[in-house]
Amino acid sequence: MLTSFGLTEHADQVYRFVLGQPGCPPSKAAAELGRTQEEIAAALEELTRLGLLRSWWEDDLLHVVNPKAALDSLLAFQQAEIAKRNQALARSQAAAELLLAQYTAQYQDSGDEGLGFEVLHGAQAVRARIATLAAEQRVEVASFMTGGAQNPHALQESRNATGEVLARNVKSRSVYLDAIRNAPGTLEHAQWLTERGAEVRTVPVLPMQLWISDRKLAMVPIDPADSSAGAVLLRQPGAVAAFVALFEAVWVTAVPFGEAPRRSIDDPGSQPRELLRLLAQGYTDEAAARRLGISLRSERRLISELMERLDAQSRFQLGQRAAEQGYV
Repeated sequence: MLTSFGLTEHADQVYRFVLGQPGCPPSKAAAELGRTQEEIAAALEELTRLGLLRSWWEDDLLHVVNPKAALDSLLAFQQAEIAKRNQALARSQAAAELLLAQYTAQYQDSGDEGLGFEVLHGAQAVRARIATLAAEQRVEVASFMTGGAQNPHALQESRNATGEVLARNVKSRSVYLDAIRNAPGTLEHAQWLTERGAEVRTVPVLPMQLWISDRKLAMVPIDPADSSAGAVLLRQPGAVAAFVALFEAVWVTAVPFGEAPRRSIDDPGSQPRELLRLLAQGYTDEAAARRLGISLRSERRLISELMERLDAQSRFQLGQRAAEQGYV
């Protein structure tokens, strides 16, 4: 019942028992549930720490807290954890973007595999290199797929290469934008991946296109704002480790494909919340729509919904109210 809030199954079982038999002693809970006194004590400490039970050592009887207050407490705790993960993600993203900018400035017009990097110009060169490297993968491939609807030709090329990789039992993890749920072709591709054992998750916004092979190679765009310009293939362990860390930070906040994406403005990882963040950073409507992988029309409709939700009469007032209420 409450395991989705982070409770262990044991603590959840104890909470539901006390909910049905308030005022019982811990010994009765242990006897009825077939648990040891130590196991019951551990569960009670967890429930008390999360505000679901009142301190039982005062009268040695178990009393649940009002369920509404308990759920509000759990939701606040969960949102605080999400906020902490998002802060860590923002730091990782900033570090990765700085690293990418340094590589772009230094190696934009040259490349040398012996120095640990290789510059690929144009989207076709990138796809061809990935196809070649995919044949050498042995452990895992991880990727960020920016944009909403993907190019059908690129999806077919990806399907051919990925099918061979998955057939060799190589682990595959991909993060797409939430927007693919409204892009039939890309949605079908994501379903195709999961049916063959690949793991797919989605987020409202991705920092850049990214492809990692066996945690030894990382491919990032020359220009994060325009992946069609080409990419830099990195081999240096330190550089690759930075992008692996970025991937993992995004992965833990992403929603598994098949589950409903977060939609509420109260959720730090939702699309409306990310749109507010982008606008606060100075993105234009067009740029924000590209980052979210949605049409300009959809982006403006989302802004209208946010203005109505926050009772704002103008864009300026929307930003002001979003800041006042802690959304940005």
